[in-house]
Amino acid sequence: MYRFMGRGEAVTCSGVTRRDFLQVGMLGSIGLTLPQFLAMEAQGAVAKPDDERSAIMIFNLGAPSHLDTWDMKPEAPEEVRGPFKPIDTSASAYQVSEILPRMAKIADKVSLVRSCYHTAPAVHDTGHQMMQTGRLFSGGINSPHVGCVLDFLYGPRTDLPTHIVLPEPMGRTGGNLPHGQDAGFLGKRHDPFALMSDPSKPNFQVPDLLPPKEIGDVRLKRRRKLRQVVDETVRNFETSEEAKLMDSNFASAYRLMTSERARAAFDLAQEPESVRDRYGRNRFGQCCLLSRRLVEAGVRFVTVNTFLTVFNEITWDIHGSAPFTSIEGMKEQVAPMYDQGYSALIEDLSERGLLEKTMVASLAEFGRTPKINPAGGRDHWPQCWTVSFAGGGIQGGRVVGKSDEIGGYPVERPVEPAEVVATVFKSLGVDLETLLPGPQARPFPVVDYGVHAINELF
Repeated sequence: MYRFMGRGEAVTCSGVTRRDFLQVGMLGSIGLTLPQFLAMEAQGAVAKPDDERSAIMIFNLGAPSHLDTWDMKPEAPEEVRGPFKPIDTSASAYQVSEILPRMAKIADKVSLVRSCYHTAPAVHDTGHQMMQTGRLFSGGINSPHVGCVLDFLYGPRTDLPTHIVLPEPMGRTGGNLPHGQDAGFLGKRHDPFALMSDPSKPNFQVPDLLPPKEIGDVRLKRRRKLRQVVDETVRNFETSEEAKLMDSNFASAYRLMTSERARAAFDLAQEPESVRDRYGRNRFGQCCLLSRRLVEAGVRFVTVNTFLTVFNEITWDIHGSAPFTSIEGMKEQVAPMYDQGYSALIEDLSERGLLEKTMVASLAEFGRTPKINPAGGRDHWPQCWTVSFAGGGIQGGRVVGKSDEIGGYPVERPVEPAEVVATVFKSLGVDLETLLPGPQARPFPVVDYGVHAINELF
């Protein structure tokens, strides 16, 4: 969070104090100096992105049941197939569940991968790590989220941050482990901007775009003048002595707070009421709408968490017994919310000519058990599940991979989490062998060497 307060002591020749910079946010660190990074770039280690491309990652925290949504088994025994029926879609290649009627209409724009799996423990946190970073964390080394890698490699396009998390980062999910929604070993300066607000609430505002209460109008105007200083010092980074006083985190903070473009991008009041209704007047629906506004304004990467925790709210985590919901409960609450917000996002991006250059990846940490448990739910199952992709160069209406007759294991084209992450990078134009500066000066490729994207989708 950014905080503007206090008087500084060391004043530069432009009237900007050192403390003015150092009172914003938290200092981060990174393994490369600017000259080292530029040297890597000159040697071709840092690939240039496709600067027209953006991505929206919808993370279905809690993990949907693939057997009741996107990979139904109507011929399986009742305790496997569940209570729902498959319906035809606009994609001849696949059907979806009757609880997703809106998605059925846009299926020609969406491709499914029905053979995801991993072999790590069946806890939410490990799946979160692998599906957002491509790696399971070990040895105290936390890998960076895809969006944070983009920030390190290329930085923001505009005054808006490179990577924004809506509505806020994941909370507790039972394992007490990192979730992979930050910059990891790249340092806090590349962490995402977190909204920390519910855009479905009346009078929604973004806390970090509001003037802090302790700053009066005169002091705020003075700080807004820092925008000019920041811009000038960034342009002259290698020669300016003042540039040595600031971290790029702080420069971004001042830009964001004083940017009319940023304020406009977050202002959902600019949307017609009919558009807000189209997405659904709930937290997820309005986050989907906000994600469209943000990529339209130039943000490279938006992560939307459908839920924030598996505790104290109904989520995709359908164990059946309280405090969780059952398969039927998913039909009544979770699926309609997702179906409306997701389909509205895909349609809206398409109608605005944004879908071709914006990948929408709808992911989860694992699937659910093939057999319904005695409580009427399904439990954790990392052995097989389904994810979906649309836009950003993806060919819609396709199915990659296949699960067995009960949805328990992949039988065609098994897909590991690193391949999912590599697919997002490929859509964004990032070379998969681009090097990152890891701990102890150890170089890391953005995904492990030898990992390929799911090329059948393109």
